[in-house]
Amino acid sequence: MIKTLNTTEKTKLLASNYIGHLAYVYHDKPFIAPITYFFDQERNIIIGYSAEGHKITAMRKQHTVALEVSEIDTVNNWDCVVAHGTFEELQGSEAKAYLHDFSLGVKDLIIQKEYRKLDFINQFSSKIYNDELPVIFLIRVNEITGRMRRN
Repeated sequence: MIKTLNTTEKTKLLASNYIGHLAYVYHDKPFIAPITYFFDQERNIIIGYSAEGHKITAMRKQHTVALEVSEIDTVNNWDCVVAHGTFEELQGSEAKAYLHDFSLGVKDLIIQKEYRKLDFINQFSSKIYNDELPVIFLIRVNEITGRMRRN
């Protein structure tokens, strides 16, 4: 049976994961890319970062994006949410503060889900290269949709 998730279920699924698929549009074509993220429930925002590149160029031009997150056990047992929102690039000390929140949040989730301790952000993300400053961004969540399937 396929069912629509309620608000609590949707929020829990988004908040209890840290890998999702970012959907964005570039030159009138949809793209999807996996990203590491942190969902800050209190502020209703998704925090992410990336090196300069295709995703960032696209989101700077078209701010409307979505993030899909799934937990799939079998073809008949899965949960999925899509968070729709608006991209916002951060700069300076504000960006550093959000990157700190991101790293602490993801680190806590990895400890809870994978039972391993991490000391540095590069242990769970490959986006920092040779001291290159990443682009820190938020997705201001406008809506979360979600479905589940159980037999």
